[in-house]
Order: sequence, then C-alpha cells, then structure tokens
Amino acid sequence: MTTPDAGADLTRTVDGATVPTPGTFALDPSHLEIGFVARHMMVAKVRGRFAKASGVIVIDEDLARSTVDVTIETASVDTREENRDGHLKSPDFLDVERFPAMTFKSTSVTKTGRESWKVEGDLTIKDVTKPVTLDVALEGVVQDPYGKQRIGISAVAEIDREEFGLTWNAVMEAGGVVVGRQIKIEIDAEAIRQ
Repeated sequence: MTTPDAGADLTRTVDGATVPTPGTFALDPSHLEIGFVARHMMVAKVRGRFAKASGVIVIDEDLARSTVDVTIETASVDTREENRDGHLKSPDFLDVERFPAMTFKSTSVTKTGRESWKVEGDLTIKDVTKPVTLDVALEGVVQDPYGKQRIGISAVAEIDREEFGLTWNAVMEAGGVVVGRQIKIEIDAEAIRQ
C-alpha cells in the first residue's frame, strides 16, 4: 500500500462514493468519543462514555478488505456520577480489575450507501466475544493545518448487554427493571494517516 504525500489526492471515487486513498489511520484520542445510552428505570436514558481508547483503521485498495481494530480501557467509563461509575467498574458489570480492556476487531466491510458502510466484527467484553454490526458514515477527509491527513467517521450499533455477561439488574416494586438490556453505542472519531 502506498501512502500519498502531502500534495497527493486525499480521496478517490469508488462505485460513486468518495473514500480515502488506501493507507493506515490511527484514531486520534483527543478527537474520539465512544458513547453509550442505556434505559434507566424504564422511564429515562443514561448516557456515558469511555474516555480512553486506541485503534487503527486500514483502508484497503479493495474497500471490502479494509479493517478496524479498537481497544477501549474499561476503567475509563464515565457517566458523570461517581457512585454509578464505581458500580459499572465492579464485577456486577465490567469487572475492570479482571478485564481492563474490551476490543472490537472487524471481520467484514460492506458498502450500504454513497458514503456509508456496515462494518461487522467481533466485540469482546469481559471474556465474551459476540458479532456486532456498526453502521458507519464517512464524515469527511481533510488535510489539517499541520500537514496531516485526517478522516472523520461516525458509527452506531446496538447490543444486548446480557449477551456479554453484564447481567446485573434489580426489579422495581412497581414492575420493570432498573437497567435496560439494550445498549446503544455512538462513536464519533477522527483518525490520522500514519
């Protein structure tokens, strides 16, 4: 794979879609948001995020052979409430002492629209690995003021937390449970060509 120089084209057109030229891109931790949304007591949503993660996106000449490999530090979970964060870090949920990281490794990339793709892969939380599909959009390709080539992406997915061994819950007196099973994942990221 060749890496274009600063003056080279940043993008190419493939099947009518604008995509980055082939290369390896590292996630920029200062421009990375990995968020999640869970139902709380059946009436509201709680939002949180993981503050520390790293990863690499490899754009192949054949887009279907592109790859994504991400590692998230579980202890970086942040819901802006110390007691809740402590519970999420405990063995009831993420068990961060035993499982300091969760990972996503892509297995396939399929074009779904002009600049959108389905990225299927294996998500590992604790000691459970399950297939997950990310709906990914390319937000843009630019050269920053420092001469670095960047791509912006957004992605969403939904998982059933209980399938990953995150089964803690409490039944409310009036019925229902404290924490919903379905977790929405929302990602906004920039990655820099290496």
